[in-house]
Order: sequence, then C-alpha cells, then structure tokens
Amino acid sequence: MDLSKITCTEDFRLVAKRRVPKMFYDYADSGSWTQSTYRANEEDFQKLKFRQRVAVDIQSRSLKSTLLGQEVAMPLALSPTGLTGMQHADGEMLAAVAARDFGIPFTLSTMSVCSIEDVAQATRAPFWFQLYVMRDRGFIENLIARAKAANCSALVLTLDLQVLGQRHKDIKNGLSTPPKPTLRNLLNLATKPYWCRNMLGTRRRTFGNIVGHAKGVSDLSSLSTWTAEQFDPSLNWGDIEWIKKVWGGKLIVKGIMDADDARLAVDSGADALIISNHGGRQLDGAPSSISCLPAIAQAVGDRIEVLVDGGIRSGQDVLRARALGAQGAMIGRAFLYALGAAGQAGVTRLLQLMANEMDVSMAFCGRTSVEKVDRSILLNPDIFDRPGY
Repeated sequence: MDLSKITCTEDFRLVAKRRVPKMFYDYADSGSWTQSTYRANEEDFQKLKFRQRVAVDIQSRSLKSTLLGQEVAMPLALSPTGLTGMQHADGEMLAAVAARDFGIPFTLSTMSVCSIEDVAQATRAPFWFQLYVMRDRGFIENLIARAKAANCSALVLTLDLQVLGQRHKDIKNGLSTPPKPTLRNLLNLATKPYWCRNMLGTRRRTFGNIVGHAKGVSDLSSLSTWTAEQFDPSLNWGDIEWIKKVWGGKLIVKGIMDADDARLAVDSGADALIISNHGGRQLDGAPSSISCLPAIAQAVGDRIEVLVDGGIRSGQDVLRARALGAQGAMIGRAFLYALGAAGQAGVTRLLQLMANEMDVSMAFCGRTSVEKVDRSILLNPDIFDRPGY
C-alpha cells in the first residue's frame, strides 16, 4: 500500500472499511440509536470558520505544546478505544509505538486486546491508562497497581459508561471477540485476507487486561456475562476521590459534557478533564463535544486542563479546539481507521497529515506558535455560546 497517496482521514476510513471485518469496522464506526450525536460531533467542527490573515512573518512555526506537564510534538493524544487489537493484530501496541515515536500520548483502554504489560513492553515508555469503574473494587486496585508497575504517567477515569448505550450495528452483527465461526462471519472473513494474515501471527485475540486477571473469568463466555454485571452504576464523585488516592498520580476524568460537572471535576482534585460524549456511542441526542467546550472552558478557567474528544478528523479540528480554549484534543476513530488500513505505518502517516494540516492552517491564520492560538483565529468563535445550542 502506497501511503504517500493517502492524504486525509477519510482515505484511511475507506481502506479500513475494505480491510477490517464488518463487525469490528462497524463497532468503531457507529453511534447509539439514531447516531445523531455521532454525526453532530464531526459536523459541528465544520461550522467554525477560520479568519485568514496575510503579510505576516510565518517563517518559523511550532506546534510544540504540553499536556499534563509532558512536552508533546503537537497538542494531540490518542484516545482509549476498546477492541483496538481487533482493528489490526496487536493494534494497541502498534498505535502506542507510533504515538511514542511521534511524541504524543497514547491511552490504553481497560477493554483492550493487548494488555497493560504488552504495551509497556512494546513502548518502553510511559503511556496513559484508561479505567472503567467496576463493582469488583479488588480488580480495580489490581488494574491500578499494574498501571503503576507499567510506569503509566496518567490515569484516565471514564465516567459515562456505567450503563451501555445501544448500538444497533453491534446487535445486528453479533459482535464477539474473536468472531464466532458462523457462516456469515466466515464469508466476510474470506474477503479480508490482510486482516486474517496479521491475526494469524498473534496470540492476542481477547481482552488482555481482564481474562486471567479478574476472578472467575477464564474464557470468553464468562467474560461477556462478567462485563455486563461489573460496570458499576453507583459510581459517584466519592469513588473518584478514592481512586485518586489509590492511584496517587495524575488523574484525568473523561465524559464531562456540562459546566457544573466540570466544576465538580475541579473539586475532585482531577488534573485534567476530557469533554466527551463517548463518540456519540452512549446518549444519543446529546450535544457535540466541541459545542460544549466554550462553556466548560469558561467555567473552569485555568484550574484544570481541558481536552476535547469526539469528531476530530483533521489537524484543522485540533486547531479549532485550541482556539475555543482546549489545551489539546484526542482522536479515536481517526487513528482506528489508519490502524485498520495500514497498521503502525498508517497511524504514523495519519499523525504526519494532521500535523501538516495544523501547521499550514495556523500559518494562514497568521500564527507561528500553537501556544498563541486563541479565539481570534476564528470568524465565529461565539457560534456555540447561545443557550441550548
């Protein structure tokens, strides 16, 4: 595959759709119920228009910034995504190495295929680990201890998955890991030689952080039941204080969509928050992530770092997020498309494209440093300020 002919995220998506089995492609590329929030996440970014400036000295430019005190090549991180290792064999490891080499953070999901230890061995460098709150507090403590042992530099606590949103495509596809050997699945796999060839070369085909670590979970049949029973709907801010104490390091809370919750995140002692509606996979009908950014940024000021996740498909979108007050942005689907299309090289190519998009767009706006980007680079920065947008 000639990656030099890939010019944008959409190119990767089209290749991934051809190469990745339908149930796993659909798992990544779908939202809940009518998918209105999933669509709004992407569409609302396009409503923000840049203010072009000319005759400004833009010879020397820099995208360098910091996220949670860590120097980064650009203000971007890879989001935690479940089943990443089913988009491409050893997917979490490959994406983590690509992110490390490029100079941005990678976040490993609790529901990953490659384990914490797998990624730590592959990267030999700190990464972020995302935690779901389970009823089994002993298992949570064990996960946190494993993250510490792996030298994870931040814990990302997801708050918006205590009950599962319904994703119609997953139900219709009979999503399972690995795919069940039904006639329909076998026929689909027969059309995906690239994916199958890579999967035959790995032993990692199930939830690596859970199987063999959680009590009573030794195979896939018990895993599905355990997962459905274990997400804890009683999660509250008191639990977050307990987790912060057990963790002892930098804590990021993910799933904030309201200014009041953002203030509570500050009060909880979290170091950063992520504005996220879970990629439109949970509460359909919720607003887009980017539309919630201005109110949340204003509510918390500089008391906590603000990241935004959901709908980001280009370096221009990252620039828009910075303009509206985010310290940085996160990508999930975009890097999954690249990973499914071309593995580690695909993720690297995507990051190069996004950096170039950000750099060129910043130059056209008359800025030479991403640290100096603010609302003035947009023609309509107040588009989301009106109540009930």
